[in-house]
Amino acid sequence: MDRVILKLSGEALSGDRNAGIDPKKIKDLALEIKEAQELNLKQIGVVVGGGNFFRGRDAKDLGMDRIDCDYMGMIGTLLNALALKDMLLSLGAKVKVLTSLEVPEAIELYNKEDAINYLEEGNIVIFAGGTGRPLFSTDTAALLKATDINAKEILMAKNGVDGVYDDDPKINPNAKKYDILTHKDVLTNSLQVMDMTAASIADTNDIDIVVFDIASKDAIKKAIKNEKIGTLIKKEIK
Repeated sequence: MDRVILKLSGEALSGDRNAGIDPKKIKDLALEIKEAQELNLKQIGVVVGGGNFFRGRDAKDLGMDRIDCDYMGMIGTLLNALALKDMLLSLGAKVKVLTSLEVPEAIELYNKEDAINYLEEGNIVIFAGGTGRPLFSTDTAALLKATDINAKEILMAKNGVDGVYDDDPKINPNAKKYDILTHKDVLTNSLQVMDMTAASIADTNDIDIVVFDIASKDAIKKAIKNEKIGTLIKKEIK
């Protein structure tokens, strides 16, 4: 069975609170992930961000050390992963959480073979802790995990943005939305949909990325079913 990585931003878990975790929002997301898995189309791994708690890239504006801030953000992903796991379990889903940042008392340390085995056993596998190292985003973590477990597609769920644009649609009402792009388009034009390291990994390993708005009704299920949604980013357009 095909495997897919769902990349959830931390902000997607905060709902209207704009920070922290909104219990109603995380329950809605957990239910949709469970329903998507029950379609039995693909094995699902989830990489969670930590931006609802802290972003390492904010270090400069705050006058803080970048390395410390990156670790703070990675710790935020652990909180999100545990919250999502518990909600999925309460809904009757099979779930495992693996982390690249060692917290042995709380979460199992990431191992490629274990991740694949858990997926094949029917678990939703949540990947926490980013890459486990500072200076790398959770976008990069998602692409590295996809490469590790041989997932050929990333479902990149954005919070309030329904695809990739040539400008910020929240600022420029005339911004153009792309239906399909290549990885090279993202790299050449520095489109701010993901960091350039992630885009480069996707290009090298021929991993498709679907960028869509998590707030759209049944968005995850539509993406799992390969329905037209958001923007598709591929190695090449034929």
